[in-house]
Amino acid sequence: MTADRAYDIVLFGATGFTGALTAEYLAAHADPGTRWALAGRDRAKLRAVRDRLEKLDPACADLPLLHADTTDAASIEEIANAARVVISTVGPYTEHGEPLVAACARAGTDYVDLTGEPTFVDRMYVKYHDDAVRSGARIVHACGFDSIPHDLGAYFTVKQLPEGVPLHVEGFVRGRGAASGGTLHTVVRILGDATGMLRAERERRRLERRPAGRTVRLSRRPVPKAKVGDGWTLPAPTLDPRIVIRSAAALDCYGPDFTYGHYVAVKRLAGAVGLAAGAGALLVLSSLPPTRALLLRLRAPGEGPSEEQRARHWFSVTFVGEGGGRRVVTEVAGGDPGYGETARMLGESALCLVHDDLPDTAGQVTTAAAMGDALIDRLVRAGITFRVLSAGRG
Repeated sequence: MTADRAYDIVLFGATGFTGALTAEYLAAHADPGTRWALAGRDRAKLRAVRDRLEKLDPACADLPLLHADTTDAASIEEIANAARVVISTVGPYTEHGEPLVAACARAGTDYVDLTGEPTFVDRMYVKYHDDAVRSGARIVHACGFDSIPHDLGAYFTVKQLPEGVPLHVEGFVRGRGAASGGTLHTVVRILGDATGMLRAERERRRLERRPAGRTVRLSRRPVPKAKVGDGWTLPAPTLDPRIVIRSAAALDCYGPDFTYGHYVAVKRLAGAVGLAAGAGALLVLSSLPPTRALLLRLRAPGEGPSEEQRARHWFSVTFVGEGGGRRVVTEVAGGDPGYGETARMLGESALCLVHDDLPDTAGQVTTAAAMGDALIDRLVRAGITFRVLSAGRG
């Protein structure tokens, strides 16, 4: 339906920190023949991004620059109708993301972003899932570190286990990274609106269909069943486990009864205590307007770690899956989680939607449901590791 559009991909928000990294990734790694363009509200900044891209690939000198502003509905409609896939890196998404999701859902245009905001994802489902189903659009949120390693990692783990039996999977996240200004602003706003997040989740749950004849659930265990190496674990109530559960609800391969637990793993008790204390303090400070304003002034959107800092960052997510008398341990791993690898994951997600033979899906869908094996193959070729560490009897 969208094959005759002017562009395969439009990248909206290319002048931001992660947007610029995504533009660089596409310039270096887009499939041959991919027609793509940059979009944003400041043409001078877009030209500066294009000038940097031209140094990576001289063909980028002719990269189209499109005006788009979330406060200008006509400009958002224009890029949605011009593209087969739109990438959005314009956050916080609860403030700036809705107009583009709405336009893509109406136009039948595939959409990907890197949000980690549960409130935004749930509200977009309530408002636009049905529109996207009718138009054929695939609305795929959380195509960065939130939540591809966890969603596709759980999917990869399930594929190593017997079919048609109850499955229990736990994910353990480790890593080293740093937050950009945009990420800081997003986290503070999420924590400052806990009531709105719960309200959006309840509204979605009221409308969302449950899988017929199957059960999927999040584990509420504060301590995991499995133990992976030495150290300490803490539950991680982020967007990631919710995405995993939605994939499990959409795909029969997760079995008749699927449970997922999600944890952060740290080596030392002091690190676990510090992480818990820091999260609690950030929650309190974000909920009070005066301290929330101070937090938002710590780093401006568009600022982030340097290339040298990002080179020292890494992540790994270890999964332990059990079912049907089998036990498997898998790992998804890569470099800088928040920016370098997020740009890689986001870019490859858009390219996958454009170029690959994929399941027939529409509406708000997850990466596992929409792209599954095809996206794993792309990410492995791009340098992200998916591997089985051990397998045997449970």
